[in-house]
Amino acid sequence: MKHVFILVLLLVLAACAALQAAAQTAPDAAVVPDSAWKKSFTSTLNFQQGLLSSNWRGGGVSSLGLNASINAKADYQQGIHSWDNQADLLYAFVSNKGQGYRKSLDRIYLDTKYGRAMSPKWDMFVSLNLLTQFAPGYKYSDDANGRQRAQLVSSTFAPAFLTAAYGFEYHPTSYFKLRLSPFAPRLTVVSRPERFVAALGETPYGVKLGRSTRFEVLAAQILAEFDKDIATNMNLKARYLLFANYGSDFALRRIDHRLDASLTAKVNRYVNVALTGILLYDYDQDTAVQYSQGLTLGLIYSMQNFKAKK
Repeated sequence: MKHVFILVLLLVLAACAALQAAAQTAPDAAVVPDSAWKKSFTSTLNFQQGLLSSNWRGGGVSSLGLNASINAKADYQQGIHSWDNQADLLYAFVSNKGQGYRKSLDRIYLDTKYGRAMSPKWDMFVSLNLLTQFAPGYKYSDDANGRQRAQLVSSTFAPAFLTAAYGFEYHPTSYFKLRLSPFAPRLTVVSRPERFVAALGETPYGVKLGRSTRFEVLAAQILAEFDKDIATNMNLKARYLLFANYGSDFALRRIDHRLDASLTAKVNRYVNVALTGILLYDYDQDTAVQYSQGLTLGLIYSMQNFKAKK
C-alpha cells in the first residue's frame, strides 16, 4: 500500500502542477516571445491490462499495469547567460494475479545547468544532476524448493548518483544538445549497503561495507539529449549518459552507459501511445547489459509558454 500511496502522491503533484501552470497561462497565450523564461510541462498516466477467464487454456495470468510520469522544464536565456532546469519523474508497477504488486520502472532525474555562450553553438557550462528512484526494488528468483523469493536490490535514494559537471555544450539545433565534461566528480550514496549484499555482492553499487558513500573525484561525463517531433503528433525523446572514472575503472574499460528513450504518438489531445526503453551498462551493478522496455496506452497533458521550432 505504501508504494501505491507514492504513486497516488505523484499523480496528485502532477495534477497540482498542471492546475497551477494553467492558472498562470491564459488560454490564448500559447506563444510568449518576449519572455526570457521558456517553460514546459508534460504529464502522462498510462495503462496496460490483460484479463483471462479462470478456464483460459492458453496459459498465462491476468495482469494490470500503471505508468505515471512528469517532465517539467524551465529554461532562462538573457544575452550570453542561460540557466536550464529539468525534472524527469517516472514510476510504474505491474500486478499479476497470484504474484501481487511489483515495481517495473522507477526514476527521479533532476538537472540544473548554468551556461555562458562562447559562440552561437557553443557554451561553457557548470551543472549538477541527481539520478535515483522513489521506492524499493527487488530481484525475483526461485529457491532450492522452487518457491519464489524476493531479494532487495535498491531502495529509496539507494543508490543515488549526484554529479557535478564542468565543460562545454554543443547545441546546433533547438532539439539536440551535447555536453562534454572532462571534469565531472560524482558522489554515489547507498545508505546501509549491507541490505543489498545477498543480491549484489560485497560492494553494492561500488560502495564498500561500513560506508554509505563513494566519491569519484577524477571522472568525465558525456550527456546527449534529443527531443523532436519526428512526424505529425509523434515525438522522439532520448537521453544518453556516459560516465568514466579516470582511475582503475577507466583502465579496465569499465565505463558506465545509460540510454533512456521514448517514442510517443498522440491519438488526440489527451490520449497517447508510448513505447519506452532503457539500456544500462554499469559494472558496479552487473557485468552484463541491463534493459527495460514497455508499450502503453494512456492519458497525456502538456503545456508550454512558447512555440517550438520545427
